[in-house]
Amino acid sequence: MEIKQNRVDDLNMTVTFVLGKEDWEESRKKKLNDYRRKAEIRGFRRGMAPMSLIEKVHGGQALAEVLNTTVSEALSKFIEDEKLNILGEPLPSEESEKNDWDNPDVFTFSFDLGLAPEVNVSVTAEDKIPYYNVTVTKAALEDYRHGLLKQFGQLESAEAAGEDDFIIADFEAGDQKIEGAYVSLRTISDAKVKKSFVGLKKDDTRQVDITKAFANEADRAAMFHVKKEELDTLPAKWKMTVKDVKTFVDAPLTQATFDQIFGEGSCKDEAGFDAKVKERLQAEYAQESDYRFMVDAKEYLIGKAAITLPDAFMKRWIMAANDGKFTMEQIEAEYDLFAKDFRWNMVRGKIMKDNGLKVEMEDVKKQARSMAAYQFAMYGMNNVPEEHLDKYAEQLLGDRQQADRIVEHVEDDIALTWVRNNATLEKKKISLEKMRELNK
Repeated sequence: MEIKQNRVDDLNMTVTFVLGKEDWEESRKKKLNDYRRKAEIRGFRRGMAPMSLIEKVHGGQALAEVLNTTVSEALSKFIEDEKLNILGEPLPSEESEKNDWDNPDVFTFSFDLGLAPEVNVSVTAEDKIPYYNVTVTKAALEDYRHGLLKQFGQLESAEAAGEDDFIIADFEAGDQKIEGAYVSLRTISDAKVKKSFVGLKKDDTRQVDITKAFANEADRAAMFHVKKEELDTLPAKWKMTVKDVKTFVDAPLTQATFDQIFGEGSCKDEAGFDAKVKERLQAEYAQESDYRFMVDAKEYLIGKAAITLPDAFMKRWIMAANDGKFTMEQIEAEYDLFAKDFRWNMVRGKIMKDNGLKVEMEDVKKQARSMAAYQFAMYGMNNVPEEHLDKYAEQLLGDRQQADRIVEHVEDDIALTWVRNNATLEKKKISLEKMRELNK
């Protein structure tokens, strides 16, 4: 076998394998003998079919399998022997010579390799990266306090319906009757209809066009106990009788409320509650600040490393790796974002390697539990038992795609924490509005 290599530039190489008959003929014969031993062909005992028939039926397949194995092994060995650090996977060269499969003799296979560039990046006190501290205002504290009390509040009867209130009503149309339907004024999109609902009191009646009042078909179907496809069978006009008006009332400032929001015994009085509110708000602001630092640090280090990629090769590789799910036009449109992520992965890997940083399994499990807690919190479940968090975290880690994302997140945290401890942080004060504008 002859191996030719063409170093196109620092980031691209083409390697060509030229196989003569002596490189594949013996293996092909063994492969055909193997086919013959297993062949069950009508008119012949198992393993006794003439080789000429086996050759006719399986000759092309045997040759393709042998060549594929031979070339794959040769390519892997070449990369290992040459100590090449490649990006992605080798791709068949776009300028490969055509082989004559009808008259097999000499075969030529060429592959393009994308070579990983050398990454040179270090972090010292001379590196200056901004770190924004969000200013906590009295108005923000009051809004956050009110939001927490509202979140843990409850529905109570009210005198008259406001724009964000609920009505419990009976609906009648002919001999059809729906009792105790919940109507949220907030979901009524027609401004004129919504205005007619505001101020309604118990025992008030209205003629309602339900197609206008409840435009969302899924909500309307649920309210009137029919399937979505059966909505057309309902009359449009109904008599609505208000049975009760409900408004959402903030949770009272009691020990039970304190325990429900912050955990049992976390605070004992309103002053302690306010201190906890400020603590939680500052923690959320710190998350905003940390996120901004992550973005700025990545941008800074990617710029400092100035990594050049074999872009044309990378675009072809992305297309091949995704089995043609994306067109080249789509890949071109998204390539800059992909390349930025790819460069950051290389920078992060360099930082981890140079400074002996490692991902420990305990860190991965901790991150999975944090993600589990966050997902429960999104549904208002803030005090989920530990065993439930652990079980859900295990499920996340059992999903390969999720597990990879979690590990990557942990690597980011480790590398960026090291950067934060070794670079100079240029601390700046900023309002929450400006921070969120930056973080869009």
